[in-house]
Amino acid sequence: MSRPDPISLTTVSAGFIQDWLDALTSCCTPPEMSSLLQRSGLQPGPMASTQRVTLDEIAQLYQLAAPETGDEMMGLWSRPIRPRALQHLVTVQREAGSLTSALYRFTTFWNLLLDDFRLVLDTEPDQVELKLTPYLDHTRPQRFGHMLLLKLAHGLLSWLAGAETPVKTVRFAFPRPDFAADYAVVFPCPVEFDARQTSILFDPSKFNRPIARSSAEASVFLQRAPLDWIFTGSRAHTSSLRVRAFLYSASWQTCQLPDAALALRMTPRTLNRRLSEEGTSFQDIKDALRRDIAIRALQQGQDSIEQIAYETGFSAPANFHRAFRKWTNRTPGSYKKHTP
Repeated sequence: MSRPDPISLTTVSAGFIQDWLDALTSCCTPPEMSSLLQRSGLQPGPMASTQRVTLDEIAQLYQLAAPETGDEMMGLWSRPIRPRALQHLVTVQREAGSLTSALYRFTTFWNLLLDDFRLVLDTEPDQVELKLTPYLDHTRPQRFGHMLLLKLAHGLLSWLAGAETPVKTVRFAFPRPDFAADYAVVFPCPVEFDARQTSILFDPSKFNRPIARSSAEASVFLQRAPLDWIFTGSRAHTSSLRVRAFLYSASWQTCQLPDAALALRMTPRTLNRRLSEEGTSFQDIKDALRRDIAIRALQQGQDSIEQIAYETGFSAPANFHRAFRKWTNRTPGSYKKHTP
């Protein structure tokens, strides 16, 4: 079994992108929507909440949907965002003299284009906050749209600085969803829900790296969109993701909690407590890694289902099938690489 890239290996729940899929239906006919999903590696039709989606599938869907819908935000906002808008935004950002200036340019850029929300930048000596202020009080927050806009701001700052920019807090003006744990893959900070406004808060003392990006680097950033600005550094955001990264780099099937605790320089008891605070456990992380390794191997299509079952530690293919349906509400065969 070939070894996948540790970032693109990560999966999120289908619920995390459901708002985006709902928005896409306003831009596409049903056959067009089915084609987009199929070419992205996703299963056409309604997704079960337990289904897992890889970061590569999210990136592929974005790269196909943005040009084909003629809207770089793919129906997430009431006004379409015309092609090449992101390219222009990156050009504007590269000319900023500082990260604070880049954030200001970000707000003025989007305030020319959005009819749903106005971006407001509040700067204090110890805090910089970028807020989404609705033009109408009854405007319903678009969960994926709010995440994408905040993460675009963070991703651009991180790219401009050449390293992930620290974030103090992210706040969302909608209730905590069932897939709240997926936000830890995206944001390197505490995430709060039911806030008065959606916002992202930075510490300006961390804005000390110079901006030095070439036009060639900008082209690569745009070609890889949205991978480099949504998933900037997801392996180190939480203790659970650090454990996952350690397991991936080690012999994950035989590693135990004390091994991970030693690698993370803490006692097993401390690691257990931190994982519990994050709503998970060492075995849950191990099972999720096994699931994602299996999904990627199935999508690559190079090995048989039986071989993948044995290589992910199952004593029999039937046990693998049962576990896989429990993880994803799909059969292993439905994840096999699609051949046009």
